[in-house]
Amino acid sequence: MAQNPQAQPASPAGPEPAPSFSLLQPATAGILTALVGFGSTFAVVIQGLAAVGATPAEAASGLMMMCFAMAVLGLVFSLRLKMPVSVAWSTPGAALFASTGMVAGGFPAAVGAFIATGAIIVIAGMWKPLGRLAAAIPPSIANAMLAGVLLKLCLAPFAAVAIEPGLALAVIGVFIVVGRFARLYAVPAALVAALVLLFAGSLTGHGGAGFDPAALALPRPALVMPVFTPEALIGIAIPLFLVTMASQNIPGLAVLSAFGYRPEAGPLFRGTGLASILIAPFGGMTINLAAITAAISAGPDAAADPARRYIAAAIAGVCYFGLGLLAFVAATGFGGSPPLLIQVVAGLALIGSFGSAMLAGLKDEADRPAALVTFLFTASGLSIAGIGPAFWGLAGGIAVLMLHGRLKRRHG
Repeated sequence: MAQNPQAQPASPAGPEPAPSFSLLQPATAGILTALVGFGSTFAVVIQGLAAVGATPAEAASGLMMMCFAMAVLGLVFSLRLKMPVSVAWSTPGAALFASTGMVAGGFPAAVGAFIATGAIIVIAGMWKPLGRLAAAIPPSIANAMLAGVLLKLCLAPFAAVAIEPGLALAVIGVFIVVGRFARLYAVPAALVAALVLLFAGSLTGHGGAGFDPAALALPRPALVMPVFTPEALIGIAIPLFLVTMASQNIPGLAVLSAFGYRPEAGPLFRGTGLASILIAPFGGMTINLAAITAAISAGPDAAADPARRYIAAAIAGVCYFGLGLLAFVAATGFGGSPPLLIQVVAGLALIGSFGSAMLAGLKDEADRPAALVTFLFTASGLSIAGIGPAFWGLAGGIAVLMLHGRLKRRHG
């Protein structure tokens, strides 16, 4: 009897099962994204806001509102686009504030600059030539400006050794040892070490103010009426826009592209810019696309299937809601600690960014003279007519490029 050629013997194992999916992997990546993004740099944000005149309550309010905005946008972007789009605050922007210092008009003028920066980012998302213009700033100049902004902050932990050797060396030692085995956890470990030393100092009566129990109060938004001054708009808003685009938004898109995700930039810029405008009156500075932590949610550790990695970014958004509720504890408790302690942790958190910016700024030999002028102008702390050094560094570097004909050859 002839066999039916269509009939195949049944496999005892049946069809090959589809690979199982577990939420554990994206959940872990999402939680790690939020914890690293918050824990590694919130001290930089506190120091930056304080430098432009924010009170501890205003800095705490700003930290909380930024977390809430990052949570909402992280959820909206990731769930709507089905891509692991993470949102963060502008750590280079906070470092810029620490370098710039208080401008005429105090913190209300800085808030006006935050609003102006958000508006420019919205325009960049609506008007493509402006976005292209920001992207056209030579990477060597943008990175040299960032390196100049970060230099003083990165020197602070080592300068602190002469003032408080026990505290500074202990925190630096933890940073170096943990970084030897797990670089991602080096800064959070240094932060934990600093908090342990702070708590121990409060128990023994040494080490400064210690932890303030009032920090355990419920979150309280603090409204700051903005003031718009030419000094703040030129000295803060323009450099903040450029450093946010060059150091956060454009690299953030590059990270996503490296993992195969290519979202349209315009809606992302408009969303982060609008959110920045809304949170500015409550002390919140600019928020933007995540760059460094974006790789945690977008990489293969978040999920083997790229189509499911957006879940990690969404979970990171949920975590930022919780961190926003703890922002007053972090800002008020840590902000009440000795300024030296904040400077040590903030400086260590920025060393990696400084190294990357310095390397990228000086890599192109033809642009190196302009980059060095930019770096040295910015690092000098020069302030003319109330306009901070970042602007003058950028202007000086571009002037040198024009003198050497580099801009014409680059874009001509």
